[in-house]
Amino acid sequence: RGLTDISLLERFVHLRYVDLSKNKLKDLAPLSSLIQLLWLKVDSNLLTSASMQELPYLQVISFDCNCIMDLEGITHPLLASLSLKENKIQTVLGLSHDQLFSLQVLELRGNEIKTTAGLGVSKLKKLYLAKNTICSLEGLEEFEKLETLHLRDNKLEALDGFSDSMKCLQYLNLRSNRIKSFQEVEKLQVLPMLQALVLMDNPCAEEPNYRLEVLSRLPQLQRLDKESVEEEERKEVENIRQTRKEKEK
Repeated sequence: RGLTDISLLERFVHLRYVDLSKNKLKDLAPLSSLIQLLWLKVDSNLLTSASMQELPYLQVISFDCNCIMDLEGITHPLLASLSLKENKIQTVLGLSHDQLFSLQVLELRGNEIKTTAGLGVSKLKKLYLAKNTICSLEGLEEFEKLETLHLRDNKLEALDGFSDSMKCLQYLNLRSNRIKSFQEVEKLQVLPMLQALVLMDNPCAEEPNYRLEVLSRLPQLQRLDKESVEEEERKEVENIRQTRKEKEK
């Protein structure tokens, strides 16, 4: 604890697992000699950059609770999981699929991100963007393999930006945003595999018959908020859908 200099680690070239959390590190350059490193945790330090020399076997990194401003300089080819929770990141620009083609899990909650535009790692399976200031969703059509998208505690008023190319998305958390109308919820109909949706703590969740209104628009859901969709609900939803169809004739 309290380390500011890790140059001693340079000689331990066979290290594979390193946890340097809760120190006062500002520089990770000495780790560049640890070419067999698989797992690195440097949470709660004084880092302002996640940039490091490329490590060929590194698979997991956690930079949580630092002062990192951007996503530049992260180029490890086997990296599968990258966590940068609670930093000061304002833009998702900087990551490249050409350099991070193994990345499947990206954790960016608790930053200052305003838009998803420019996130260049389209092979992700899990993307966590809760507790940012996101007000627009852009570039999501590239995420054909994404299964989980977490957008809780942002500033979304509209749900534009989702695409039918997101054919693997099963779980979507939109809790505590600013979604007012069920017309916005209808925009999620483009997601063919969506099974679990969290919409609680949005203005629309205060509307009468909220669950039925959502399920009538997204009948494939298995779970809405914290509750599974029951068979009785499904029957009621089907009746609503039939009634609406008849009115449209």
